[in-house]
Amino acid sequence: MKIVAQKVFVANVSRTNFVFVKLYTDEGIEGIGEATLEWKTKTVVAALEELERVLVGRDPFAVDAIIEQLHRDSYWRTGAVFRTALGAIEAALLDIKGKALGVPVFELLGGKFRDRVACYANHWFFGSETPEQYAANARNAVAMGYRALKWDPFGAADLEMDRQQRRTTIEIVEAVRDAVGPDVNLMLDVHGRLNVPTAIAMCKALERYDLTWIEEPTPPESIDALAEVRANSPIPIAAGERWFEPSRFIEALNKKAVDILQPDVSHAGGLGETKRIAHLAHSHLIPVAPHNPVGPVMNAMTLHMSVAIPNFSVFETVSVDVPWRKELVRETLQFEDGYILAPTAPGLGVELIEEACARFPYADHDVPLFDGTINTRGIATGAKTF
Repeated sequence: MKIVAQKVFVANVSRTNFVFVKLYTDEGIEGIGEATLEWKTKTVVAALEELERVLVGRDPFAVDAIIEQLHRDSYWRTGAVFRTALGAIEAALLDIKGKALGVPVFELLGGKFRDRVACYANHWFFGSETPEQYAANARNAVAMGYRALKWDPFGAADLEMDRQQRRTTIEIVEAVRDAVGPDVNLMLDVHGRLNVPTAIAMCKALERYDLTWIEEPTPPESIDALAEVRANSPIPIAAGERWFEPSRFIEALNKKAVDILQPDVSHAGGLGETKRIAHLAHSHLIPVAPHNPVGPVMNAMTLHMSVAIPNFSVFETVSVDVPWRKELVRETLQFEDGYILAPTAPGLGVELIEEACARFPYADHDVPLFDGTINTRGIATGAKTF
């Protein structure tokens, strides 16, 4: 079997653009991967297109050899753009191999540790501005079957927060906790926007709401800063979505900077690399809750990895998305009572509907973190993902 072609597909989904890569073989078996890199769409598309000439003619079964060569020969081996492209290519290769052998991708990663994965909801809060709106949307998410919710209530915070911002954040968290009761796990995402003293102060102020974690409280550049927050926080600290090389994860583990590690299967360079990172965390007895807030192929990639690691904790899902998400991809995933079942279909278990992508062409999107619109931008009317 040989790879004969590669195509890249882009689809606008209101908040960002999904990027899919598809590999075609001379035996008619096709493989799909996702390279969505939020707000860097054109850049990652270019990175994928540069890899096609190296891939054509290769045996898709030689997954590790191909990925290692692409990594070695890139010269610029690191960074989100290249490693996201690499992760998508690896997923497409594994998808082909799984289909050819008639097994799910997790079998190619060593087999499964579990038959289902516990989920938490992201994006359930879109459209919320007041504490009352957050509370109503939280109740809706719980009614969908979720027993864990994550969101960013930190407004337009940029390193520091004034008293009004802090009070508003606390009121939102209090409203959500009151709405869902004591048995639902709540996680807060700061998106790396606070300095050390502000992050510590907010962790202490929010302690009484029994949060499962506070995610990426400080910018990702400094692991020392994160370690200082963790050492002074009464709430567990999660991070890792914006680290790309194994050495960064090793540094975070050695410096005791996290309670929960969150590698991104795509941005960290692929399923194989992410599994190796997970095993590093396992040697420190640190759980892994992979970053997974984008498209349906990435969701499948992350699910297979989550099934195949010993220290998996909880699975991030986009609980509500644009209505046309289901037009882009055929999925075979099953969501039951807050869990997604381990996939059974060969390969990744998802199929791209190529012609659908053209109906939702690329659109520009700005990063909504620092203008206070992170929770009100995006989908105007959403549909349940599962």
